[in-house]
Amino acid sequence: MQILNEDIKERTFKPVYLLFGEEAFLKNSYKNRLREAVTGEDTMNFARFEGKNLDVNELIRVADTMPFFAEKRLILIEDSGFFKSAQEKFLQYLPVMPDSTCLVFVESEVDKRSKLYKKVKSMGYAAEMARQDSAQLGRWAGAILAKEGKKITTATMELFLSMTGDDMENIQRELEKLICFTMGQEVITDEDVETVCAVRVSSRIFEMVTAIVNRQTKKAMDLYEDLLALKEPPMRILILIARQFNQLLQVKELMEKGMNRGTIASRLKMQPFVAGKIMPQARQFSRDQIFSCVNLCVEMEEAVKTGRLSERLAVELLITRG
Repeated sequence: MQILNEDIKERTFKPVYLLFGEEAFLKNSYKNRLREAVTGEDTMNFARFEGKNLDVNELIRVADTMPFFAEKRLILIEDSGFFKSAQEKFLQYLPVMPDSTCLVFVESEVDKRSKLYKKVKSMGYAAEMARQDSAQLGRWAGAILAKEGKKITTATMELFLSMTGDDMENIQRELEKLICFTMGQEVITDEDVETVCAVRVSSRIFEMVTAIVNRQTKKAMDLYEDLLALKEPPMRILILIARQFNQLLQVKELMEKGMNRGTIASRLKMQPFVAGKIMPQARQFSRDQIFSCVNLCVEMEEAVKTGRLSERLAVELLITRG
């Protein structure tokens, strides 16, 4: 991401950028910064396209249009799916696109083997916005608190991150609440964190996984209903459950090799407090139990993607069959 920061600072822009990966906060942040740097408040030289089944001819027409009393025209393309399916016409167009046009793709799914991905890398810059590890999140959150004149110990920061999870948008929201709550107070304490920070989705997912493996169907369904009440999309819930089971399996396998919390956290690039939370859970179940649930998650995700099951029904079947 250093290249992105340099381009924005120097106002020297590449023809095309691709922002992709799991961390939505970083994608949105750099998307907004690029727009501000390239066109600012200029709406005449800015166009936005979103969603699959975009009209490639219309996109090319707009890209071919010279900017109006400006150096650059910016086109933002979000969740197009171009990097998952063949786009030969657009691929052939990129090398002849006017120098005055700058494209910014923001994508959820990208196939790094695709011709378009390779073309963007050769012509411009592809930035993968991955989940940040505990050290990076701690430094980032600590810097935000420091700007507000706040101090926090390493232990309290670990507690804070254990309650917020690793989603940067949620961390920012909880930091804002924490800063307001501790107005006039220099040091943030464990008590402040516990008072202010809500129990997040990740905590409920953790409990759901335990309930699913233990065949506590009613408890798992109650937790599922809680998440739906919080407006969490069923597909996101399914993905988070699958992620948790995969982490559980990886931790289980490393524990069986005699590794401790620090080594496991380092090997799996996860936050130490997350590894410390998963390890007791992994001891409760056999590898076969966890592996069976991992396979079931894959089966349910595939059923949703192929249209055989609705997202909500897939989660319900996972809970009842787990």
